[in-house]
Amino acid sequence: MIAFLFPGQGSQFTSFLHTLGGASPHARIDATFEEASDVLHMNVLDLDSADALKSTVAVQLGLFIAGVATARALREEGIVPDAVAGLSVGAYGAAVAADALDFNDALLLLQLRAQLMERAYPHDYGMLAVSGLSEGEVDAVIARTNAKAAFIANLNAPRQIVVAGADGDLDLVRQQALQAGARKAERLAVSVPSHCILLDDAARELTEAASKVEFRTPSIPYIGNRGARPLRQADAVRLDLATNLRYPVRWHDSTVVLSELGAQVFVEMPPGRTLTQLADEALPGIAKVAVEQRPMTTSAALIKARAVD
Repeated sequence: MIAFLFPGQGSQFTSFLHTLGGASPHARIDATFEEASDVLHMNVLDLDSADALKSTVAVQLGLFIAGVATARALREEGIVPDAVAGLSVGAYGAAVAADALDFNDALLLLQLRAQLMERAYPHDYGMLAVSGLSEGEVDAVIARTNAKAAFIANLNAPRQIVVAGADGDLDLVRQQALQAGARKAERLAVSVPSHCILLDDAARELTEAASKVEFRTPSIPYIGNRGARPLRQADAVRLDLATNLRYPVRWHDSTVVLSELGAQVFVEMPPGRTLTQLADEALPGIAKVAVEQRPMTTSAALIKARAVD
């Protein structure tokens, strides 16, 4: 059983779209770029410049397009997912890979999501990854700082917790976390406070927009962000995508559920290998392949080999 994993913000880097597929770009990737460019009325290859990536909108759109393009190319190479999960913005690519909604609809809904987030918090907010402390320990650290705008946002691993909030409060949390024994406490390349109550208004507006989009029953298990459970109804996927920006993402629990469903290989869509590294630590018994910037034929061969090991 093969599970596709779609990464979230923080995995992006300059030119990640331009280098997708490595030295041998895949025709399905190019076709997806053209399709997205037509929908957005822009050249999507402009989304991955250093200047463009300062914008949450560009980052989210670029990650989504990269994930879907790679998933489509892998399908053409004979790699078909049996289940999917995506972290934050990655959930949109996962939903498309599960046939729960059309690519074009997801692209426009995601564009609105990113615009709402950026409009609500254009500066002075972000996210902090704390490694080496549990969820309860990080919660206690936040309480000790008396921070008014710092909230647990992502539970990436049992001892890697992401906090969202205002820059000043995140600085306090970082200092306190290190004093409490955290191995690391580092700011992420994310300019908005995702997955917390600060995005309540944005979630309401996105929910209204999502109500007008056609969703379908997923063709394969789609693991939701909020509850980390398989969602098998169209309305459940709709609610998950529309509201995940306001609730913590239980990513570690999602990967555990995939393993319980029988996943033998995790395949991480580009860019990066963050999700692979998290799974290496938490679920060492599962084979992992991070596609990164490899040619699709090379990645497909590697996945097939891992699937039969």
